[in-house]
Amino acid sequence: MKFISAYLMAYLAGNSSPTAEDLTTILESVGCEIDNAKMELLLSQVSGKDITELIACGREKFASVPSGGGGVAVAAAAPAAGGAGGAPAAEAKKEDKVEEKEESDDDMGFSLFD
Repeated sequence: MKFISAYLMAYLAGNSSPTAEDLTTILESVGCEIDNAKMELLLSQVSGKDITELIACGREKFASVPSGGGGVAVAAAAPAAGGAGGAPAAEAKKEDKVEEKEESDDDMGFSLFD
């Protein structure tokens, strides 16, 4: 990830084809250890390719990756689907309020300053 970040930083700075030396300079400036094999692998895979096409391709692949926490996303997506989606959102808000009350009871009658 650090090599990709360094590559993108160099690209945003105006270098349309960053080299290993460019990435090394960026990474050493913040004290990162450098694995030359991984850096060369990245550079070989992106050489001659347009950065905007690489990002677009990555977005397509990333969209298919499942991410956790479906409860809030489902409740938020239901009203957008239309119709009677307002009820699940209201139920989710009620559940959040109940959880907050339970958390406030965790002090067991003691206060930090008692």
